[in-house]
Formats: sequence, structure tokens, C-alpha cells
Amino acid sequence: MSETQTSEGPNVPAVESGIPEAELERLTDEIVTALKTVYDPEIPVDIYELGLIYKVDIADDRQVAVEMTLTTPNCPSAAELPGMVEGAVASVGGVSGVTVNLTFDPPWDQGRMSEEARLALNLW
Repeated sequence: MSETQTSEGPNVPAVESGIPEAELERLTDEIVTALKTVYDPEIPVDIYELGLIYKVDIADDRQVAVEMTLTTPNCPSAAELPGMVEGAVASVGGVSGVTVNLTFDPPWDQGRMSEEARLALNLW
């Protein structure tokens, strides 16, 4: 066995989607675009570029599950941001439903921000 072999071997099943690839790409692109319309009211950068979105899963029935965090557990926007995310993603054509789950594991830090966000907030 090679020392460079990873734990993912040939027996790891590929994730197959019941959604055609072109449709899945369109949904993904439009969901990201929708997420970029949601801003933390206290920070002039969208939540996607801030790195608050940890995961987006699109099920075969087009139900979307979003896992996100907040900049801090006691963020004043905790009550409104998940609803804003749900509304933005639900507005994408073809999405049949949205579930938003908040997590603080791992905790958010500035390293999750995009270069665009760092530039906007002058964090260089």
C-alpha cells in the first residue's frame, strides 16, 4: 500500500443525484446568488462572502438544507438572519422547500471570509 493513499479508496460510493447535472448547477448558482442578497445588518458584506454559510444540500426532491453560523452566538441578528436566508433560497425557481439550521461548530472566525469581504471591511 502506498503511503500517499488517502482514506478515500475505490470503494467510496459516488454521490448520485436524481437531478440532472445542468439543473443541479443552475440551482446551485441561483442559490448562491440568492444567499449573496442576505446581509448581516451590522456588517456591509453579504453572509456568503462572510463565510457564514457552511453547507448547502439539495435533495432529489429539491428540498434545500442550509447549514449556517453567525459571527457570534449572541449575534443581535440571530433571530432574523435564518428567516432571511430561508426566504432568499425559497425564492429560487425549482426549490421545493428550505430548512435552515444554525450551528456554532466550528465557530466562525475571520479566516472564513472571502478576499472580497476582507477588502470591503478593510481587514488586510
